Amino acid sequence: MGRSQATFGKKENEKKRLKKRQDKAEKKEERQANAQKGQSLDEMMAYVDENGNIVDTPPDPKKKKEIKTEDIQIGVVRREDMDPADLIRTGTVTFFNESKGYGFIKDSETQESVFVHANNLRNPIKENDRVTFEVEMGPKGPSATDVKAAAVA
Repeated sequence: MGRSQATFGKKENEKKRLKKRQDKAEKKEERQANAQKGQSLDEMMAYVDENGNIVDTPPDPKKKKEIKTEDIQIGVVRREDMDPADLIRTGTVTFFNESKGYGFIKDSETQESVFVHANNLRNPIKENDRVTFEVEMGPKGPSATDVKAAAVA
């Protein structure tokens, strides 16, 4: 007689597969046996109370408030456009590397450091120069655009 072609690993995998199939069938039968059929609509209904919590009892009609549809805001509230003069800021160049073409400006109002690239310069700048600039959100944070040396008074 020839030897069996099935190896030990194949037999074990087949046993696991059969065991898994049987467990799945048992769970299915258990779910079907314990299923509650025929719940009424009232039993499935959920309500929201005046505090925004989900409850199973209907709200009191005496506490009902009328809300005008025009008072409902969906989405984010629009921001008014800012005056272009408000966008222009002043600051001091704290670091600028001419060979690499980037640096940082310290905003005089917020004291935050703003990245500046050589492509966004109107005229050459160096460290400790007073500059005016506009802030734009870049991929890694705020960056300065339209940078020019401030007029010294």
